[in-house]
Amino acid sequence: MSLSPAHTEHKGSDVVLSFVVPVLNEEESLAQLADEICEHAARTGLPFELIFVDDGSTDGSWREICRLADADARIRGIRFRRNFGKAAALHAGFHEARGSIVFQLDADLQDDPREIPRFLELLQQGYDLVNGWKRPRQDPWTKTLPSRVFNFMVSTLTGLKLHDHNCGYKCMRAEVARSLRLYGDLHRFIPVLAHAKGYRIAELQVHHRPRRYGRSKYGAARFLKGVLDLMTVCFLTGFASRPLHFLGSVGLLATLTGLAGLTYLAIVWVLHQAGVPGFEPIGGRPLLIYSNTAFLFGLQLLAIGFLAELMIALDLSPANTYSILERTKTSRQVTDQLEAIRDEPAQQH
Repeated sequence: MSLSPAHTEHKGSDVVLSFVVPVLNEEESLAQLADEICEHAARTGLPFELIFVDDGSTDGSWREICRLADADARIRGIRFRRNFGKAAALHAGFHEARGSIVFQLDADLQDDPREIPRFLELLQQGYDLVNGWKRPRQDPWTKTLPSRVFNFMVSTLTGLKLHDHNCGYKCMRAEVARSLRLYGDLHRFIPVLAHAKGYRIAELQVHHRPRRYGRSKYGAARFLKGVLDLMTVCFLTGFASRPLHFLGSVGLLATLTGLAGLTYLAIVWVLHQAGVPGFEPIGGRPLLIYSNTAFLFGLQLLAIGFLAELMIALDLSPANTYSILERTKTSRQVTDQLEAIRDEPAQQH
């Protein structure tokens, strides 16, 4: 396995591949997982490291991580003081990674390290993030059915068409991993967040193995939380740097609707006061309450939108609003290339 220099260079480090594995009570599987990752990563011929992030495990996971790290210098461990969630574990691992390519795997042995070369091959084709697609999926229908519904919703609302957005098996360039702000449960939307920054996303069918040890960490409440998180992601990816476009649109519509109702009622009141037949008093009309509510609600949304814009203008770094694909050559680089071209005929003679 060979990668071009643009893919492998990482300033201040000879590590190319970084494997980040969040761990929560997976003591039995860690040794086998470490052996498999090291075996298949070594076959690529690229220097690598393996980072376990212990997310507040209550079993012997940290003891096992320390044992593995003592036995192999390529293995490192990070231990949280308590359980902060998978998103926090991945965020910590991504920022500790020294490689120019970062893999994300689950610790339950369901992700097969044999797929590592296939991820790298697809990454070489110009993609920035390769997302796994577990097929066939070795999970009960109580997990697969809600997952299908969830993936359909995410693909429809975000525009990124993937079969398995929340697959724990991913490969990405280091710049992608470090550009992500993961908190709460936003790890489920890593491809969506990367896609919103302009990174190129691909999907790869991967072998999925049945769970051998422990039990799943996800319950029935996961689907409801996922829907709420999806709303957050849709707002973050669409309006994070322009909240007034969303809040202002809804607020302006509500304000205009309420103003139209109040204007109509004002005309009716004037005509009633003038004694024009057919126009009744407006004090008992439900439209008066609805119009007032809509008008005030719209003004509040507009005010909140302006405050949000002010906060972004004061606090948001412009660098967080875009991602750079490449740069043109500097004048010095162009000069060096021209001098090299001029020197070639002289060297040939």
